[in-house]
Amino acid sequence: MNNVEKLQRTRQYSTIRVESAPDGNSHWMYMHNDAARGSRPCFRSELLDEMWSFTSSITLRESERQSGRLRHFVLASAGSAFNLGGDLDLFAKLIRANDREHLLAYARRCIDGVYTLHTGLGGDVRTIALLQGDALGGGLEMALACHTIVAEEGVEMGLPEVLFGLFPGMGAYSFLCKRVAPHLAERLILEGNMYSSDEFYKMGIVDILVPKGQGEAAVQDLIRQQQRAPYSHLAMNSVRGLAQRVSYDELMNITEVWVDTALALGDKSLRMMERIVRAQEKRASSHAA
Repeated sequence: MNNVEKLQRTRQYSTIRVESAPDGNSHWMYMHNDAARGSRPCFRSELLDEMWSFTSSITLRESERQSGRLRHFVLASAGSAFNLGGDLDLFAKLIRANDREHLLAYARRCIDGVYTLHTGLGGDVRTIALLQGDALGGGLEMALACHTIVAEEGVEMGLPEVLFGLFPGMGAYSFLCKRVAPHLAERLILEGNMYSSDEFYKMGIVDILVPKGQGEAAVQDLIRQQQRAPYSHLAMNSVRGLAQRVSYDELMNITEVWVDTALALGDKSLRMMERIVRAQEKRASSHAA
């Protein structure tokens, strides 16, 4: 890693790469560390397991936190895409089996993750999403849950779930409404169009836009800037939790609507999901070659 050479590899995972500062004040998680093996860059169960295992390991209990100690968590990708969203292959299988229990369990694991990012791993962490590749559907939702979105130019972003009769049910509406007007959030969801990172920056959805290849350096600069005023940023985490809070119950209630909507989908929608899965597999194979 040329931009974060001072970070140290922590433990080995199969789907993520994690590097942490020696003082434990910053952690970088790169999803899709198995991209070279042709794995689809989406939220497969194995990826979710490892992501939340790591975030749990670095979440401090209130009694363990030190006054004035601000920490950072960066969510990025080792693949060509940031993340293409939920596991549509799994969705189609569970919907065809009318398996509400397991579909809701998957959705709950996603909600657990976005809520952890939204709340700053308990409050003492500023979360940063670094988008160097496309962020679609649930991938964009995960980025929206973070305090700051840093994106490189040329990244494609969007919520295409309406193409197969669904909506993004893991926080998109709640988190978008903290960044843009509700009517715009609803339009972005219902139209299902793709946008460039530059367009989302102009809308106020992306916080920092940088030229391609400069994302990691921009995140490092942001971390250094925030570490100069740790008490201010810790206080802002608390203020944000009061004034811009998205509750866990809100997220879960919305994702239950998502589950019920998914289970009502017909064969045409499921075939569309399966076509998208094949396209993702083809894309993953081409980047692995």
